[in-house]
Amino acid sequence: MSATDLNLPEISLRALNELPEAVFWFDKNGKFLEVNQLACTHWGYTREEFLKLTIFDINPNMTPDNWQAHWEAKQKDSSTFESSHRKKNGEEFPVDITNNFVRYDGEVYSCSIVRDITARKSANRLARLSDFTVQKAGDAIFWLCPKGFIKHVNEEALHRYGYQLEEFQKMNILNISREMSDEFFAAHWQRLKKEQQVLLEAAHFTKSGKRIEVEISANFIHFEHMEYSCSIVRDITERKRKEAALRGALMEIRELKEKLEAENNYLQEEIEVQQNFGEIISHSKNFKKVLRQIEQVADTSSTVLITGESGTGKELIARAVHQLSRRSNRPMIKVNCAALPANLIESELFGHEKGAFTGALNKKIGKFELADGGTLFLDEIGEMPIELQSKLLRAIQEGEIERVGSTEIKIVDVRIIAATNRDLPKDIEKGKFREDLYYRLNVFPIHSIPLRKRKEDVPLLVRYFCEKLGNKLGRKITDIPQKVIDQLMEYDFPGNIRELENLIERGIITSRAGKLSLGNWSPGKKKKVKPENFLNLEALQKEHITKVLIHTGWRVSGENGAAQILGLRPTTLYSKIERFGIKRSNKAEE
Repeated sequence: MSATDLNLPEISLRALNELPEAVFWFDKNGKFLEVNQLACTHWGYTREEFLKLTIFDINPNMTPDNWQAHWEAKQKDSSTFESSHRKKNGEEFPVDITNNFVRYDGEVYSCSIVRDITARKSANRLARLSDFTVQKAGDAIFWLCPKGFIKHVNEEALHRYGYQLEEFQKMNILNISREMSDEFFAAHWQRLKKEQQVLLEAAHFTKSGKRIEVEISANFIHFEHMEYSCSIVRDITERKRKEAALRGALMEIRELKEKLEAENNYLQEEIEVQQNFGEIISHSKNFKKVLRQIEQVADTSSTVLITGESGTGKELIARAVHQLSRRSNRPMIKVNCAALPANLIESELFGHEKGAFTGALNKKIGKFELADGGTLFLDEIGEMPIELQSKLLRAIQEGEIERVGSTEIKIVDVRIIAATNRDLPKDIEKGKFREDLYYRLNVFPIHSIPLRKRKEDVPLLVRYFCEKLGNKLGRKITDIPQKVIDQLMEYDFPGNIRELENLIERGIITSRAGKLSLGNWSPGKKKKVKPENFLNLEALQKEHITKVLIHTGWRVSGENGAAQILGLRPTTLYSKIERFGIKRSNKAEE
């Protein structure tokens, strides 16, 4: 039967076209008999195209079998259900279908009213997403009425406070915010209505009685003619603990700073010139011992003697000791004993009065006074003239100094760190260094190991110097070839870190396009090591077992026997003695 056979009057067709919903007429085979204009517009077909199609062309979920089952089951009354349709352009979308069966002239027809529910589906999905997000939020969320009663909470609130939802819905916020009064909450609500959003801190209590510090972001909302506060509650207990610890530390620092005397202009200039805040660059296992020693001695007032080859970073070690000490809020004053003439070292250390000697036009404050309360770093102490060493010893031992040209004794509190690349015990033998001064300085010795014994630090130092010197020279290094690193790792650097730094600086100057190059530099040939007569593993075992047997008087088993010392079973040791041919008359026993 065709659409014309339905014999719909023109007024009925016009009414169909004016309906706000799409209308489809089908026969029992699912063939379109009539559609209204909205169906054509929304699905993208013309009326003529629709009349050549079936329900199976626009409903991807419909098959002839389930259409037939639907037809037979539902034709007695109307039904409404959800499905999906496909437009002419292939786009699928959800629909709500109200299917009505009509008998006309002995035949049954289906008249379907179809609504596009894409917007409704999307809104429902977003609502579910919103609710899911709220429930899974990392912060507790409370919905409160103007009287403070809890209307709803999310899952995090249940987990954090230990109550069930039904328990919460019988409670007032004051049951968990026990330090808040009714008056405070009433004033808070009025402020919230006015400002719409209020941030405050409070103390909450869980069901078990645990007190937690919280930060509350309260938001005023209208919903269905009702007023609510949606409060996002964050646990800040740990943050509060850290803030308290920080306040305590800051108070301690403030108290220490209040005790400091104002620095004079000379001291400020000295710090500006001498202070170096460069960090020690290392991840070497060998250098870890040095770092441990720095940590051990830093917090004491003990004198430290740093030894090591030139260029190994002795001054950095001294600064690390100072910066980790309780004197770090005072300056570390440096005196290079090798850079000053002998006749000026005394004045440099202890100061002088005006007119004390020719050229002393003004009074000078010495380095000991400048370092009062802080640290005095005596670099290259081995170069100090022997005649001044006794005065230095007195200043260190007694904490007393006299300016040149003055009889007034000044008391100073100075921590001494000295450094040298010389062998001071040998200098003592030669009469170049006082033995008593050496032992006074050598309270806590730290040996700065050479770069050749911490080769794993070379790549780190190269990158550090490339960044530091690149900024200084205005040439940024972005590429450090592995070949360059390999070359540097082969070299023993007799000049240590200072030599490496100078080499990198030359390399940056000659490099192009941000790629580090060492130019014609090469590590040179390594000296050949003379071969030694090494024992094989079995010979070493035989020798060691024999020594242990001699030590135990050839007692194999029992307490303190050879087997116990060697960590072997007696039977295993007997087997090894037999295999290696070890006998009591062995020459090694002699």
